Amino acid sequence: MQTGTSNKSTENGTQLPRKTTACGAAYFEVGEGEPLILIHGVGMRLEAWAPQIEAFATTHRVIAVDMPGHGGSVKIAAGSTVRDFVGWFGRFLDDIGIARANIAGHSMGALISGGAAATFANRIKRVAYLNGVHRRDPAAKAAVLARAAAIRTSGVDTAGPLLRWFGDDPQSQRARELTRAWLEAVDPEGYAIAYTAFANGDETYADCWPSVTCPALFLTGSGDPNSTPEMAEQMASLTPNGWARVVDGHRHMVNLTAPDSVNVLMAEWLNCREESA
Repeated sequence: MQTGTSNKSTENGTQLPRKTTACGAAYFEVGEGEPLILIHGVGMRLEAWAPQIEAFATTHRVIAVDMPGHGGSVKIAAGSTVRDFVGWFGRFLDDIGIARANIAGHSMGALISGGAAATFANRIKRVAYLNGVHRRDPAAKAAVLARAAAIRTSGVDTAGPLLRWFGDDPQSQRARELTRAWLEAVDPEGYAIAYTAFANGDETYADCWPSVTCPALFLTGSGDPNSTPEMAEQMASLTPNGWARVVDGHRHMVNLTAPDSVNVLMAEWLNCREESA
């Protein structure tokens, strides 16, 4: 492995130091104990998990990874699907020598985490699905496909996500500005590949939840217009050891805008016995 260098930070917007696997996946690692792997969403980077990295580094071996084409990770092939991203994640586990881990994903990262729990269940101890989608309705499906098509001609949109993901409350201001900076810095091709997979991936593993037997947390914000509370509740109802939690008054970037609430819920999930939720 190669070790990158940069200034360590948590919530101040600067980069955390990265290591890079032989296959080009960049990640940050801190702490000791049971592994907790964090996967961010489209347009973001591993620093989007800063409040969770700081909170759980005292109890777990926390590994936050840059999704392909984001942060320091090399791009995945054009035309890749959610299944290809899940395959990439399995190779990442191999590269860093992790046999079994807790995995939490946000948005596109949630699709990857859910796919991992469905595809190689023996390697997933617990799964957390934050602000993830499930069987979009026709209007939402049409809207996300239109946004994916627009990326190919107009590039990365920063204004639209900020409007959808954040309210006007003062506590969201810092998270909004960090998110704006990450969207402006993302590799356009890497973003387009991931967003297209995300737009087409809401049903890829939708039928798999009844077979996911590990503890599964489905968490979202009450005001998230795309990863709705109804979606979280539907997935939880299908999953043998699944439960839904909704953070009132927050939207898509709930782990940044309501970190204390999210950290409490994730701590409960991490302390949940595997055989029961």
